[in-house]
This record gives sequence, structure tokens and C-alpha cells, in this order.
Amino acid sequence: MLNIPNALTLLRALGVPAFLYTFLVLERPILSFTIIAIGALTDYLDGKVARALNQTSEFGAKFDPAVDRFYIAAVIIALAVKEFLPWWLVISIIARDLILLMVVILQRLRGVPFLSVSYLGKAATFNLLYAFPFLLLEDVSVIGPFCFLAGWAFAIWGVSLYFYTGIEYLIKGIKSSIKGR
Repeated sequence: MLNIPNALTLLRALGVPAFLYTFLVLERPILSFTIIAIGALTDYLDGKVARALNQTSEFGAKFDPAVDRFYIAAVIIALAVKEFLPWWLVISIIARDLILLMVVILQRLRGVPFLSVSYLGKAATFNLLYAFPFLLLEDVSVIGPFCFLAGWAFAIWGVSLYFYTGIEYLIKGIKSSIKGR
């Protein structure tokens, strides 16, 4: 179902290859910054627009978090390739998502409804999506020291929430799968 919120999510998904190309191939950090900043903005807007226009959908509720995971994985891998992030952090974030993917598959096999995204889960994603643009500007901007501090502040807070909510989702997912509802 293509509506405005789902189109915004699709735009974010299409921004991933554009970001990877501009960042890894063209090595244009400011253009790359712009692309992922737009991606972060669309993540903020899609839910707001869906509720404001009464265009929430089951598809959007599943598509948006899936695109978020794809977006985050692609961006953090690219940032690690260019040595903006340590590999141990990238691997731990991706491992968290893979563990939760297994829970979702288990829920699907048992016919259990998907867990809804929590407020803290949204806050974790928000912080990570806003950390990335700042980290990109660390070396190319006059305000590089500020970007470094802001990027890592968002990243540390986002990663902390990301792992906290990962544990929370894991516990809820296992409990709901055991209960069968």
C-alpha cells in the first residue's frame, strides 16, 4: 500500500545505496551527510504523517522498522570501513538485530503477533540516526570538534538504548512465543 508515510519510508530505503555510493565510492562526506540527514528526517516524519493523515497500516508498521535496520546496518558498516566507528560496535549492533530477527521468525512460525516498537526503541533509533550525520562531519567542517562530540553523544545514548530495548524486546518476544499470543 503506497501512501505518503510508506513513500517516505521507501525514500529512506532508496537513500541507502545513494549514501553508500557517495560515501564509499565518490568520497563526498558532505553529500553523504545530506543523504543520511534526509533519511533521519524521513524516519521522524513517516510516523507523524501516518498518524496525522490517518494512514497507519500494518505494512507500514512492519516496513518502517525493517528499513530502519537495513539503513542502520548499511551506514554503520560504511562508517567502520572508513574508520569512523570501531568494528566491535558494528558487529554488536548487527548481532543484536540478528537475534531479534530470530525472535520475529519464531513468532511468525508460532502465529504470534509481532511486538510493537516501544517508545524507547524509537528513541534508540532516533539517536543512532542522528549520530551518523554528525560523525561524518567530524573531519570536513569548521565545527568538526562539535560534530565529534555531538555525534558520539548521540551514538553512546543511542547504542545504550538500542541494547536495553534489544533485551526488552527479546524477553517480551520469548514470553509471547512461549504463551502463544
